[in-house]
Amino acid sequence: MVFWLKYNRQIRQIVVYGIIWLLFGLIYVLLEYGLLGHLTEYPTTGNKYSLKDSFLIVSLGSFIMGILQGCIEVLWMKAYFKKLTLWKKFIYKSVFYLILVILLLSLLTLIVNSILLDSPIFSQQVIDSLLKFMSTFSFWVIIIYTGIILDLALFYSEIENYLGNNALMNYLGRYHRPNQEKRIFMFLDMKSSTTIAETIGHQRYFELLKTYYADMTNAILETSGEVYQYVGDEIVITWKVNKGLYKNNCIQCFIKISKAIEKRKDYYLEQFGLVPEFKAGYHIGEVTAGEIGIIKKDIIYTGDVLNTTARIQSECNSYNSKTLISEELYNKLTKENDSYSFIKIDKLLLEGKKESIQLYNVNYI
Repeated sequence: MVFWLKYNRQIRQIVVYGIIWLLFGLIYVLLEYGLLGHLTEYPTTGNKYSLKDSFLIVSLGSFIMGILQGCIEVLWMKAYFKKLTLWKKFIYKSVFYLILVILLLSLLTLIVNSILLDSPIFSQQVIDSLLKFMSTFSFWVIIIYTGIILDLALFYSEIENYLGNNALMNYLGRYHRPNQEKRIFMFLDMKSSTTIAETIGHQRYFELLKTYYADMTNAILETSGEVYQYVGDEIVITWKVNKGLYKNNCIQCFIKISKAIEKRKDYYLEQFGLVPEFKAGYHIGEVTAGEIGIIKKDIIYTGDVLNTTARIQSECNSYNSKTLISEELYNKLTKENDSYSFIKIDKLLLEGKKESIQLYNVNYI
């Protein structure tokens, strides 16, 4: 289960590449059939044509090519080119993939012609059919068409990185009209961030934040969390109720983040002269989620739960606490745990509210 949660995003991204390629492969088959109709040979090459064979081979080949591109992109390319600007990534990756496509298309053509001509794959007859195909305009039309698919898949992948998980699907209509949802929120804030910025300088402080947020990634993915916002040195993470309460995922997220930072403490000390500390506040409640904005659209959550969570987090310093949660969330969490316990403390009276909120401190064992 932990493996799936940790690598779910990567697996999903790879599969999306396969689906994009498959869809465009099917479009190609339909276009080809629309042009060739009931012909049994390709007019330009004289090679045999069959709708059934074309459908099976192109569909399978397209999906495999998509999965291959997905694996290369997600497991290698993204990390290798992560420091480059977006347009440089596109140029370098497009050239690489285009060369790869030409090689794979040539290999696929050899295999198909070998089957259709009933000859060994490297026989002179099969090789001549490949060279004849490569000298035609049809071959390069396929290369151009494939290049378009490559760039669309790359564009989807890069935009998803900027917008976040499921963002494109959300923008396609899920939140076009405001939805009422119940969610868990965690506001996690770095301690003494202003002092740290003044001490190490703003440029190194920015690098600290980049490293700090990057080291949280696995913890958030493994606990089914979603990054809602980065606000300077503060990150807002949210969960759908069922995912956040499952095995106390929302609390486990803080624990996993703490372990990740602790594991890298030597690196932080070497690079920045300190190990970042942080505190968090939790609350659960109803929010309205929807699209907002004209010049720049965004999907936002509105509701008292966000203001309340921010206030709870701000009280951590008052109680010298790493984590404070509301009673409403406490009542829904599993209490039996060897890693932490809950201690009932004061009530928090919010401005403009008649009823105070009971707070609980999470005591890590």
